[in-house]
Amino acid sequence: MSTKISLKGVHKAFGPKRVLAGVDLDIAEGESVVIIGGSGTGKSVTIKCILGLLTPDRGVIEIDGQDVLAMKPAERERMNDQIGVMFQGAALFDSLPVWENVAFGLLAQNKVSRHDARGLALDKLALVGLGENVCDLSPADLSFGMQKRVGLARAIAHDPAIIFFDEPTTGLDPIMADVINDLIIAVNDKVGATALTITHDMQSARKIGDRIAMLYDGVIAWSGPVDEVDASGNEILDQFIHGRTTGPIRMALRA
Repeated sequence: MSTKISLKGVHKAFGPKRVLAGVDLDIAEGESVVIIGGSGTGKSVTIKCILGLLTPDRGVIEIDGQDVLAMKPAERERMNDQIGVMFQGAALFDSLPVWENVAFGLLAQNKVSRHDARGLALDKLALVGLGENVCDLSPADLSFGMQKRVGLARAIAHDPAIIFFDEPTTGLDPIMADVINDLIIAVNDKVGATALTITHDMQSARKIGDRIAMLYDGVIAWSGPVDEVDASGNEILDQFIHGRTTGPIRMALRA
């Protein structure tokens, strides 16, 4: 398989705080990769650098072999058109009904008529297990789990080649979290997208990922297939997946 996303030596700091210190990661076309790590380890910063929301201090980021950091704004915008994002908190617009939230990107770019956009939104909502009865509701009328589903429908509205999932199960009970995991797998299969997920939920990571990458101290400390996680022999990964307080991972505590 060809490489869809490639990060080479990506660094990012905010003042004296070093967040990324040389991230190297390749993601194959059609692959589902999950970046795990504790809070504040740079998982979200990594995705923001790929999207162009943040500019790395140095390093190379390529999509389809093209250096996105060297692109002009218009070129970068066209590249980002092939990317869908499911945000951690759903990030829906309360002032818009559900169907307009799903089709928001297409409507904002005048790619479809409102009539066609509603039909498309219905199709995508059906993929995540929601019916026409929710189309005209406000996001505030939905449970958090349903809002997550709408967020997933919006992420796939334009049939993206790449989908980013930002902590997709955070804030959900175990049963709804598993529902979201199943939907992510089904949607990825249907759309055929390359997926990059960031999470600290190991149950989710094991279920939706083909490969797991452990981000620690600004670098990828371990990367490999899901079925090799438990026998990795990596002390950092082992401590994280078992939630132990003793080991190489030290939490910064303030008195």
